[in-house]
Amino acid sequence: MRQMVLATVCVASLMDLAGARAGLAARQREAGLTGRVEAGGRPASDAVVWLDAPGAARAPEARLVIEQRNMQFTPRVMAAQVGSTIELPNNDRVFHNVFSFNHGKRFDLGLYPTGASKRIKLDRAAVNRLYCNIHPHMAAYIVAVDTPYFATSNQAGAFTIPNAPPGEYTYHAWRSGADALQGTVTVGSDSPLEIRWP
Repeated sequence: MRQMVLATVCVASLMDLAGARAGLAARQREAGLTGRVEAGGRPASDAVVWLDAPGAARAPEARLVIEQRNMQFTPRVMAAQVGSTIELPNNDRVFHNVFSFNHGKRFDLGLYPTGASKRIKLDRAAVNRLYCNIHPHMAAYIVAVDTPYFATSNQAGAFTIPNAPPGEYTYHAWRSGADALQGTVTVGSDSPLEIRWP
């Protein structure tokens, strides 16, 4: 009888240990990073935040689109991993000519009409500035990063990098018209990352 009790206690202890390990593994898988971006004391949208992660597995390929609609690029700011392909459909009623000539990928897609779409492939980490030869007021940014861990802040300045495993990282933050920022952050600490531009 005593052996049965001991066996039951051992099995229960092992189950508790297994459950604790499974819970820890689940928390680690779901760690991620949340945060908020401010500029001048106000929420800053369209800021890109990413974590250095040399050797991290590449994120699954997603369909990434910056459309030309109502004489503007939408979205105005996009973050994407190096190697990604970006589709640039013309959903306006006029011709557009999308090009980029500085710092990032240099290209000129030429004139293309309503309903047509062209593509570019991001071949290195850089801020790619997009313009239209015909409509000088049109501008957008593609921030190509060499990591699968990145996000863009929303209208409230909030962002989430859901897939970052626990650990200490160097983070980088970029927004149009401001100097890039960087620092260190611990993912899995449950403390949101606060990023502030003056």
